[in-house]
Amino acid sequence: MNSRIEVSVAEQVATVTLSNPDKLNAVNAAMWRELRAAMERLGADEAVRCVILTGAGEAFAAGGDIEEFLTVRATVDDALHYHDELVARALDAIRGCPIPTLAAIRGACIGGGLEIAGCCDLRIAGESARFGAPINKLGFSMYPGEMAGLLDLVGPAVLLEILLEGRILSAREALQKGLLTRVVDDAQVLAEAQASAARIATGAPLVARWHKQWVHRLAAGGPLSAAEKRAAFDFLATEDYREGLDAFLNKRKPVFKGR
Repeated sequence: MNSRIEVSVAEQVATVTLSNPDKLNAVNAAMWRELRAAMERLGADEAVRCVILTGAGEAFAAGGDIEEFLTVRATVDDALHYHDELVARALDAIRGCPIPTLAAIRGACIGGGLEIAGCCDLRIAGESARFGAPINKLGFSMYPGEMAGLLDLVGPAVLLEILLEGRILSAREALQKGLLTRVVDDAQVLAEAQASAARIATGAPLVARWHKQWVHRLAAGGPLSAAEKRAAFDFLATEDYREGLDAFLNKRKPVFKGR
């Protein structure tokens, strides 16, 4: 089987590539396992400051590998294991990654591919990219554990529109509905994603992690405790904070070390 999750790291930016070229990068069970492992490994690597997720060739991912559903979802127990232990856990690893994540999207971003992109912090797509989850035409529903990223991203109204109509959206409509961060020419998708990742990587890495942490905490609701309010100023004790101030005052480019 010529399917895999490819991982490369260059200049503090990791690129995770969904690769299943015979099926427009449809994600099978083995790939879900590999994706989770890759994201957990990169999230623990202090040398990595941003992760780009993309698809091999001219597609992001055309969903899950439907051909294997007859075996991996043959019973309720099988289906629960597949969607909860494999798919949802992989998506949780993307959402829970402490470092910034960015989806670079070309071509089809359907079903499971849309779920993966929706769990990233930023999404950059080409003009010809297309989005949707037309599983109502296949007679099955999206597992609740897989909805969380999309629900947080676009809210219930847009998510229900996507699921109830089963319509495929253009990149421009996806941008208008809040599914995307920006749309660029198809040929510029990866370059734009790499430029965005480079901007993230040159910032203070601890600050990037804290920004993600606090955005997720505020989105969860509820007032901040006194301890949380104090923790918001943990940056005061970091070398990066002192470096940033010194660089600003001396009109030079800061060099952050994540300490």
